[in-house]
Amino acid sequence: MEYIQREVFEQLAFHLEKPEITLLTGSRQVGKTVLLEQLKNYLLRQKEIPNGAILWYNLDLIQDWEIFQNQRDFIEFLRGRSKNQKLYVFVDEAQKIQEAATFFKGVYDSKLNVKLILTGSSSLEIKAKLKETLAGRKRVFHIPSFTFYEFLLAQDKVLAETVKNKQHIGAIDRKKINDSYEEYLIFGGYPRVVLSDSKEEKISILREIYSSYVEKDAIGFMDVKNKTAFNRLIKLLAAQTGQLVNIAELALNLGIDRQTVERYTLALEETFIIKKIRPYFRNPRQTIIKAQKIYFLDSGIRNLALENFQSFRERIDKGSVLENAVFANLSFVAEKTLMGLYFWRTKQKTEVDFVLEKGLQLLPIEVKTSLAKAEAPQALLSFIEKFISKKAMIANLSFGENKIQIANTKIYFVYPYEVVNYL
Repeated sequence: MEYIQREVFEQLAFHLEKPEITLLTGSRQVGKTVLLEQLKNYLLRQKEIPNGAILWYNLDLIQDWEIFQNQRDFIEFLRGRSKNQKLYVFVDEAQKIQEAATFFKGVYDSKLNVKLILTGSSSLEIKAKLKETLAGRKRVFHIPSFTFYEFLLAQDKVLAETVKNKQHIGAIDRKKINDSYEEYLIFGGYPRVVLSDSKEEKISILREIYSSYVEKDAIGFMDVKNKTAFNRLIKLLAAQTGQLVNIAELALNLGIDRQTVERYTLALEETFIIKKIRPYFRNPRQTIIKAQKIYFLDSGIRNLALENFQSFRERIDKGSVLENAVFANLSFVAEKTLMGLYFWRTKQKTEVDFVLEKGLQLLPIEVKTSLAKAEAPQALLSFIEKFISKKAMIANLSFGENKIQIANTKIYFVYPYEVVNYL
């Protein structure tokens, strides 16, 4: 079987040479186990690491899980195996070990000639058991569902590379790409969903993923008592994508207290279903600084929550759908490149959808489903004037590969799936 090479793969491969633990996290079924298999093949084929120097454990399997019941025995086992060669130890679903953080901290601190590569499901067990306690001993890589580039790789590698390399795209290929993007906007990027053929099968797989999440993560580990309110909260957040979120209003609508809404919202963020975005400000008196927006990290899950799989062109929430997809892409890139990602909104309700911050440089980005002509909206011009940005972007489906100059600022009109090419 030929696997899609993920955009995060090169970072992961590079980190195999670092002493720290490599920890892959992400929601259920985003492809963490497949990434482990790709890394193993990379070591075997490209780095020519002997097969005996690679140990593989899947803690969903009882026989593998039993090996990790005694830390001292496991350390001695590794010590004996690593005397003459470096070992690469892959552990899938590592959080299933009791006291997992203490276990792997002890292995790491034993200073063995061993590299640990761990994965964990989206459950809060990762944060509770691994991420915090292993401070200074690990690097966490968040694995998202497929980006649009990865989505295209699964459909047409030539088109994918054309988009990534910023090559000129003719009218016929541009239509193919736009059609693919509209499918991505509706069904998202979970690998099994992308690789399935029919609309019915895609929806069925999304339901399965969502059901597994609610039953295993929400009810099983997060101890959600009010399943109905939890599901309704997800639906309300999906309907308010890209809007300022009012916790008190959500609590009133759901008939539960504010603290429960905050706890459920935090749980949704920690399990990679949603992500909060905070406002950018330099002058707190002129800018709203307490409000937040919430986006979904996968469009398919958002649309499932709304029970709406209409085509993009038929939808009345086109703006929210497109803005959510652009956010998910920007969030992945911002995390990978250590950029800040915000929105900007003044008390006079002047608003720019996204602001990327890298060092002292600010890049404002507006998202529009369509434009009558290539001109910048007033809100974007206000931001540029206030913060003296050298570059700005308008992601839209009408004008791509266009650019205008206003004073010292270049404003690029780009297709939404090409935003990352202009960062």
